[in-house]
Amino acid sequence: MESPLVQRMQGFGSTIFAEMSALALEHDAVNLGQGFPDTDGPREVLDAAKAAIDAGRNQYPPGPGVPELLDAVAAHQDRFYGISLDPRSQVLVTVGATEAIAATILALCEPGDEVVTFEPYYDSYAASIALAGAVRRTSVLRFPDFAVDEASLRAAFSERTRLVLLNTPHNPTGKVFTRDELNLICSLAREFDAWVVTDEVYEHLVFDGGEHVPIATLPGMAERTLTISSAAKTFSVTGWKVGWVTGPAEAVAAVRTVKQFLTYVGSGPFQPAVAVGLGLGDDVYAGFTRTMQAQRDVLVAALRDELGLPVSVPGGTYFVIADVAKLGARDGLAFCRELPARAGVAAVPVSVFHDDEDAARTLVRFAFCKREDVLREAARRLAQLRTA
Repeated sequence: MESPLVQRMQGFGSTIFAEMSALALEHDAVNLGQGFPDTDGPREVLDAAKAAIDAGRNQYPPGPGVPELLDAVAAHQDRFYGISLDPRSQVLVTVGATEAIAATILALCEPGDEVVTFEPYYDSYAASIALAGAVRRTSVLRFPDFAVDEASLRAAFSERTRLVLLNTPHNPTGKVFTRDELNLICSLAREFDAWVVTDEVYEHLVFDGGEHVPIATLPGMAERTLTISSAAKTFSVTGWKVGWVTGPAEAVAAVRTVKQFLTYVGSGPFQPAVAVGLGLGDDVYAGFTRTMQAQRDVLVAALRDELGLPVSVPGGTYFVIADVAKLGARDGLAFCRELPARAGVAAVPVSVFHDDEDAARTLVRFAFCKREDVLREAARRLAQLRTA
């Protein structure tokens, strides 16, 4: 029997993360494929969730989100970026950033509208664009520096461009877009009268003294930008699925109209806990960044110094990309499918995040959001590839 799946979703099967995690489990491999930490978040946040459960906050929360989280998101944006928001009309809580992205695209795009994004792209972007019946237009970021190519980006825009979908800090490359690159994106968005939807879930994971610049803070952009973030990466609670969208009231209302028919509401007792997390001191945020930067350095050293691979040192996120051609790989997907059995490590091929697979044929993404002892064990196992 033929699949009843609608044509626009025919190209989407099980995610690469599910496939690689299954292989990791089968071969007892160190899983550096999927980007989730192996440690819990701040104790204050975990305790607040327990307290909310014990206090009976286990039923449907208000549709836009619980008041204390709406207030906390608005306060966070003002505290870190000087962005002033009305928490009741300019903040919407979602079931993670993934729902926020889908609801936003569905709310803003008619069939045939074009969405400009960069490749490699996080896999839900392509699926959400397809769900809306919109058209994906991409500009390629190329290894090792993943710099924005102005001519390529301009060519992606047209009179049908409805929105730009930007991820910074960027998954899967670890790139932090520069202020000049963001200004270029903004100028094109204004020229073509496009919305900018910016996925900033790694906003607090910027390394080496770098700067995360929210597009909503740039001149003339607050009124055409919807900003998405979540608690998952900042507080190491990826299973809680608490995200949010902020921006102009009329745009947030449009997203809320769609969101209510996707999940209605979610994450009841976790919402007040995330509000506690957003109010934690600067030392907590800085300490998390320092820890993750140290873990990055362990994995980069293993890939670059011990295996001799070309590596793009990430400016942020959980991920580092290496070119595995020197290990005899001609295809990153085949390499990753064999890696758990060969070396006891799981990773993800970057080609699956591309329309142009040749742009990343032998590139592989490794996650470093793991304990240092786990990363060193992964490095020990990967070192076997050098002598195999």
